[in-house]
Amino acid sequence: MSTIQDQKVDFVDKPSEESGQERKPRKVKKSASAFRTISEVADDLAVQQHVLRFWETKFSQVKPLKRGGGRRYYRPEDVALLKKIHHLLYTEGYTIKGVQKLLKGQGKTQILADDLGGKPANESAPVKSENAVLSQKPLQEGLTSKQRSILEAMLGDLKELRDMITGE
Repeated sequence: MSTIQDQKVDFVDKPSEESGQERKPRKVKKSASAFRTISEVADDLAVQQHVLRFWETKFSQVKPLKRGGGRRYYRPEDVALLKKIHHLLYTEGYTIKGVQKLLKGQGKTQILADDLGGKPANESAPVKSENAVLSQKPLQEGLTSKQRSILEAMLGDLKELRDMITGE
């Protein structure tokens, strides 16, 4: 009769000596409403932690809770905004100044409402009838407020580039 001491016990986490694999910590899936640490958010966005700290200085809308020792905890809405900022900077090609103007012009809630889970707004929103689309109140120049804020952000970027070229 063999005892437990005589039996070889393999654990799922235990690295195989033959494979040479290192032991990797298991990621625990948090609920969607859970707060995230700076390292968790940085890993999700594939950026360094100092980048998130820098963005906090540039985007006043990002305000993580700070606990003892200055440890940051990001709310779900902060994480969503950071994902949008990351998308605008790295995918859409916006400058920091351009994203600042976009956030100022549209506001944090409008930016996040347009994104709705990373999908373009027109894909996630219900389909409107042609009359509903035509009845939107355009501004004096014939543009919607969203179009106007996008153009203003682009104009700011162009002025910034002009100043860089002319050396001002």
